[in-house]
Amino acid sequence: MLKPKPPTLHHLLTMQSLDREKIIYLLDRAEFFLKTVIAKQDVLTTLRGKVIVNLFFEPSTRSRNSFEIAAHRLGAIALSPDMKQSSTIKGELLIDTIRNLEAMGASLLIIRHPDNHLAQFLAAEVKTEIAVVNAGDGSNEHPTQTLLDLMTIRQHYSDFSKLTVAILGDVMHSRVAHSLIIGLRMMGVERIRIIAPEYFTPPTTELAHVDVFHSMDAGLRDADVVYALRIQKERMPAEVRPKDDQYFKHFGLTVERLAYAKPNAIVMHPGPMNRGIEIESSVADGPQSVILQQTQNSVAVRMAVLETLLVK
Repeated sequence: MLKPKPPTLHHLLTMQSLDREKIIYLLDRAEFFLKTVIAKQDVLTTLRGKVIVNLFFEPSTRSRNSFEIAAHRLGAIALSPDMKQSSTIKGELLIDTIRNLEAMGASLLIIRHPDNHLAQFLAAEVKTEIAVVNAGDGSNEHPTQTLLDLMTIRQHYSDFSKLTVAILGDVMHSRVAHSLIIGLRMMGVERIRIIAPEYFTPPTTELAHVDVFHSMDAGLRDADVVYALRIQKERMPAEVRPKDDQYFKHFGLTVERLAYAKPNAIVMHPGPMNRGIEIESSVADGPQSVILQQTQNSVAVRMAVLETLLVK
């Protein structure tokens, strides 16, 4: 079978960079990589000579490592500098750091930053054909997380249009939730719910075609996909953070609450998990959990993204 023609994509900054056709292409390529290269622990030469740089200004385990593994599996040179040791600490502007990396021959930058829209700004300022991937910008978006989430959902459900997806927790501050809602809509999901206390519920202007619940029992009823979110404590003042025990009491995902969802519902979480706050261990490690499957898919999805951006 011939490989389908890849879509035209220069950067991946937001889910709005994509459409349903592009998403399906990326998920299909990711499935190919998962079943061949990753399954065989192989290393390709697809990106031989390309330099890919991880610029992470926030902590990361899954995203940073999976991008680096994906780059190595495709044969690229992968750099992950410690940004706490970079010249930005000496006062160098980030745009000057980027232009120096361009001058050194970097082909693609993967950027995580606490400021919203920072990746978009940098992509507009680069002087060469260097590609930029948004690996999470503040509370705005995290498009590659959504792609691996869609891949995981598709591995369990073939028809997105029939699904009820419940996203629960700190939706207000979650870049994961913001990208996921966009991606689910693109894939045809009509019943998207958010379950959150009022203080974690976004303004109504951001919730078109989304059903809002402030009760776990009502919001989880007959859901096919249950997606728990971490409380983004780093994005809110300490005085407004909920008490861990009180939050778990009212909005923690427990076995008893999960029973309101469909019997075959899958449980997802982007990580890192705070066990005993937003999810209990018996659910996170239970038979309905696909959390580690999300992690497994992360390398394959990011291989598909890197290949699409760099192989013209």
